[in-house]
Amino acid sequence: MYALARTFALVGVEAEAIHVEVHVTSGLPSFAIVGLPDTAVRESRERVRSALVNTGFDFPQQRITANLAPANLPKAGPGFDLAIAAALLVATGQLTRGVLERHALAGELALDGGIRPVAGALAMAEGARGLGLRGIAIAAGSAREAALVEHVSVTPLEHVSALRELSEGTLDPIPPDPGKLGAVPTGDADLSELRGQPVLRRALEIAAAGGHSMLLVGPPGVGKTLAARRLPSLLPQLGRDELLEVVRIASACGEGLLNGGIGRRPFRAPHHTTSARGLVGGGSPPRPGEVTRAHRGVLFLDELGEFRRDALEALRQPLEEGQVTVARVNRAVTLPCQFQLVAASNPCPCGHGPDSGECDCAPTVVSRYEAKLSGALADRIELFLGLARPSAEDLSEGPGERSAAVRARVEAARRRQEARLGPGRCNAEMTPFEVRRHTRLTPAADLSLAAGHQQLRLSGRGWDRVLRVSRTLADLDGAEEISDDHVTEALSLRRRSAR
Repeated sequence: MYALARTFALVGVEAEAIHVEVHVTSGLPSFAIVGLPDTAVRESRERVRSALVNTGFDFPQQRITANLAPANLPKAGPGFDLAIAAALLVATGQLTRGVLERHALAGELALDGGIRPVAGALAMAEGARGLGLRGIAIAAGSAREAALVEHVSVTPLEHVSALRELSEGTLDPIPPDPGKLGAVPTGDADLSELRGQPVLRRALEIAAAGGHSMLLVGPPGVGKTLAARRLPSLLPQLGRDELLEVVRIASACGEGLLNGGIGRRPFRAPHHTTSARGLVGGGSPPRPGEVTRAHRGVLFLDELGEFRRDALEALRQPLEEGQVTVARVNRAVTLPCQFQLVAASNPCPCGHGPDSGECDCAPTVVSRYEAKLSGALADRIELFLGLARPSAEDLSEGPGERSAAVRARVEAARRRQEARLGPGRCNAEMTPFEVRRHTRLTPAADLSLAAGHQQLRLSGRGWDRVLRVSRTLADLDGAEEISDDHVTEALSLRRRSAR
């Protein structure tokens, strides 16, 4: 007696088709799962046994072999339970074979037969559509997420007993839900709360408009963290394709739909003890790191000088290419990571800064602290701001401009960039060829850029980044040509002197 079911294994953030082959034959009672299963998959034997017995199905007292193919791909997690159980029931004649021919299945079984959600529901629904199946039967808790995928039916299952109804064709799928792009949630984090830092407010608007990375350096309490956490409130809402990318990644990481619903961009703020693998991803099978979880959103590294240098150096490829490749012995997985980096750091370990007159850090300690940010990584950051403590007069001012007003200007600038570069793209993603093509400078701007190159000793990459920021400033002003003022402001934002 043999049966074949289809399910999926997560590889990075994509779903790879898995054929679950179950063979039941005479012999001493046993239940073996083969195909490079991890501990969670091997334990599926006990979950499947208890779930079927407690639901009223017969569990065969025979020799059972379940093969998860392809056999050379490591299998991890409990998401294979439902497919193994369904194939076993078909192999023993307790369900009709049509249930396996029409649907992929994914879910973790509870001992009482309940079905729990698993990570990667959206990617699995896309995989079922790619296999040409009618749909996917999945845990009810994952159904709303899977229903974001068009042209595939999603059938939610609360209990393993529902496999009977699914087999008989009496269980209706839920209607597709392509997702409603709601208004950008603002919550309590509004830019109006940032006071006494007009240059920082301006830099946040520029960063949001062009998708540029930022480094904020200043003593504690000047508003670095407050500003970084308000950047998402300035960013435009996600488009549909971006939405699916973000939800697919969140789902693969076991987070399901993002808090606050659809339309919210990710904001990731890992602790400074995070390792290089935690930042860029890794493991076996490879799992997404923080840079991938921040895809289409913001990655905030607070206390940059406290991060391990090897962890920071691992950011160089993701920042440059917008993707990271995690190579293992049997395969290499490429993960998307188009994120906006915002880093904040004190000028020295004590926080006051060597020029403040209050710093008691030894010069060697300050040098070692600053050396955490290598020149190669710093060259990939577009906006540098050295911040000073605001005055009492600055702090006593009323609330500044609200996020909604700034976001309107950001969205207008982004529309100009998408018309120039394509849907979902911004100036920070321009290739060197596109930088040359889309940055037309006035003669005065050419002279200012040449003078800035000499003064700041810009590298070729630094030159391109100044042009990208200048292009964003022109977009904010609605100008086709980059003026001297745009270049001058872009150059001023690559200096680390306190403002």
